[in-house]
Amino acid sequence: MAARYSRACLDPERAAHAADAKLADGSAGVAALTVDIEEKRKREPLRGGIHPDPCFRYDALQLVAMFDKIRKWRVRRIVARRPIAESLWKDALRRCPAAQRLGASDQATLRVLATLFLESKSLEPVQGLELGDADRVLLAAHACIPILKLGLDWYDGWHSIIVYPDAFIPRRTQTDAAGVVHQTNTVMAGEAWGRGPVILSWADVLSGKKPGHNVVIHEMAHKLDLLNGDANGFPPLHRRMDRRVWSRVFSSAWDRLKEDQRNGVELPIDPYALESPAEFFAVASEQFFETPATLREHLPDVYRQLEQFYRQHPF
Repeated sequence: MAARYSRACLDPERAAHAADAKLADGSAGVAALTVDIEEKRKREPLRGGIHPDPCFRYDALQLVAMFDKIRKWRVRRIVARRPIAESLWKDALRRCPAAQRLGASDQATLRVLATLFLESKSLEPVQGLELGDADRVLLAAHACIPILKLGLDWYDGWHSIIVYPDAFIPRRTQTDAAGVVHQTNTVMAGEAWGRGPVILSWADVLSGKKPGHNVVIHEMAHKLDLLNGDANGFPPLHRRMDRRVWSRVFSSAWDRLKEDQRNGVELPIDPYALESPAEFFAVASEQFFETPATLREHLPDVYRQLEQFYRQHPF
């Protein structure tokens, strides 16, 4: 449970059309084509160390470059065909504080990501809720803040965002140690499933109960956390990040906050963060983007780790 709330001989354009059915994204295409090449090399041994087909002389870096051109061409095509209207984008910026703090270049990048997000994800209002174009653009802007420097590929593997008018109660049963089945009645503002949908309360998306809260960023942080298995507060770190440092920083911060909570000390972060390591990461991510000065002041080491992970400096 999540939160509270082709071949190198082709020019890029021809290659894009040829590969559209097979490519979910550039990286998947590179992997698939590399496997195809390796299989063909096994079946057709090299003659004198050189493959008879010159197209197969392209190494991995050249393949990546080709698919990068295809990806950029496809992005330009989507952005040109389905641009976010200027008035809708200005409205989204006005209603998204985290986006307001970005520079002009990053806001332009966010706009492209939001366009691609709306193209690749299905926003599904339920229970009579209607989402207008401005609502959809706002939701996409919130959702793309965490991946501004990571890229939309980090949201691969799922498709739908289900939006309820207000907080919702999932119907679930749990069996305790004695074998007794219980019906859960937890009121939720949001939820993220492993390779399933994100579920949101629209009322909570709009309200932001208090500074530092953002249910969309919270659930998207869970999605990032789930990329390498269960949500456990340990998302896939970048190559130059130290797993031991991440673990030590979050564990010590968790222990200190737990101790403060037991002693009745007012916490600098939503107490819901202490429900589990997964919630700690998600709540800290909310605060990183929404009230970065507060997080940096009270949990500076956590702030620095999130700077490295998200590759952003919101403060």
